[in-house]
Amino acid sequence: MAETISDDRPLTLEDLAAWFAAGSKPRADFRVGAEHEKFVFHAADHQPVAYEGPNGIKALLEGMMRFGWTPTLERGPAGGEVLIGLNRGMENISLEPGGQFELSGAPLLTMHDICEETGRHLEEAKAVAAELGLGFLGLGFSPLWRRDEVPVMPKGRYKIMRRYMPLVGSLGLDMMFRTCTVQANLDFADEADMVAKFRVSLALQPITTALFANSPFIEGRPSGFLSARANIWTDTDVARTGMLPFVFEDGFGFETYARFALQVPMYFVKRDGRYIDVAGRSFADFIEGRLPELEGERATIKDWADHISTIFPEVRLKQYLEMRGADGGPVSRLCALPALWTGILYDPPAQAAAWDLCKHWTTEDRAGLIRDVPSRALSAMVAGRPVRDVARDMVAIAREGLKRRNYLSGGMVDESNYLGELEDIADSGLTAAERLLQLYDGPWEGDASRVFEAFAY
Repeated sequence: MAETISDDRPLTLEDLAAWFAAGSKPRADFRVGAEHEKFVFHAADHQPVAYEGPNGIKALLEGMMRFGWTPTLERGPAGGEVLIGLNRGMENISLEPGGQFELSGAPLLTMHDICEETGRHLEEAKAVAAELGLGFLGLGFSPLWRRDEVPVMPKGRYKIMRRYMPLVGSLGLDMMFRTCTVQANLDFADEADMVAKFRVSLALQPITTALFANSPFIEGRPSGFLSARANIWTDTDVARTGMLPFVFEDGFGFETYARFALQVPMYFVKRDGRYIDVAGRSFADFIEGRLPELEGERATIKDWADHISTIFPEVRLKQYLEMRGADGGPVSRLCALPALWTGILYDPPAQAAAWDLCKHWTTEDRAGLIRDVPSRALSAMVAGRPVRDVARDMVAIAREGLKRRNYLSGGMVDESNYLGELEDIADSGLTAAERLLQLYDGPWEGDASRVFEAFAY
């Protein structure tokens, strides 16, 4: 759809819904995109890393260019260009607000491809980081750093979000500066396929949160949460987060989601490489040319795509579906997250079996999961069942789905091999967060900083 659609007339609801629908594709063209974030720290003292300086985040980005990455630049406040990321083909490296280093991978066919891509990225990043005295840590929440200790990255949209977040929730700045996640992006064939996938993945997203719980510390002490990251989302911004009950209602589709997104307050408008602060404004007013900051200027479809990127539910609809419910972790779980969702959502019998696990859950059941899983993880309950039992069933369903896909590696191993760690977690009932707490109470003798040495990439 052309970005100039609004030159002749204002965007309509049909235009907005059609933008989502444009992501539909034949099943033979389905691919999976994997994303993960990680904390960057100074190896000598475990402190966070500033953007500038001889061993800062900018130097890390510049060092990565030797591997064929090209710079992503943004206009700075003084008018010059600022290095904010890298790209190589369809892969991208970007910076989260506190310098979390993110790989957004290319759309790939198999989990073998994804794990190879992830491993290659980490080897490249570690090679440069070692020269700079830096390290990487995969955890859902920063285990030591206070919010005011975390440097701010020079991206225009983050300045706007920093101002706005405290107006709509008490934990939004923690989300920006102290969390890391791992994500999988999957395709849909048409509207009906999107609806079916959205419902099953949204309902089961808290089960994934429990399986991947890996953030028990805040500022060096046990926080009372097994996923402090997941708890952050319960008080970030209710207008753009959560379980979206309307997804489970009759008649849900592209237009319904577009109506929801229209009601979500804006953050920014991007013009000529510059971010204009319109936080709290209405996109509907923008469509009609009624934003005071852009008097008489109407929204384009590109503005709509930018706006959609500022909505953060547990599953997000773009021109594909984003699974957003997992804490960061080690390489094994970076590969396991896309494998879990691919096994469920790209195999019709597996998807049907997964829906059977959760189709009878009520709005209250789903809300209870969002409330309880951050602290209880696999020991939480849903509709009379332990989350651990649901997780065990969910992983088993994904395993069968991946086996039926039958994509084999060079060693003739199918994709279900990537679920082994999740099976161990579900079978034992012991999350990575609980294992960290055992170390904290035992051999670490109450020193949470030991996580940087024991679990750095």
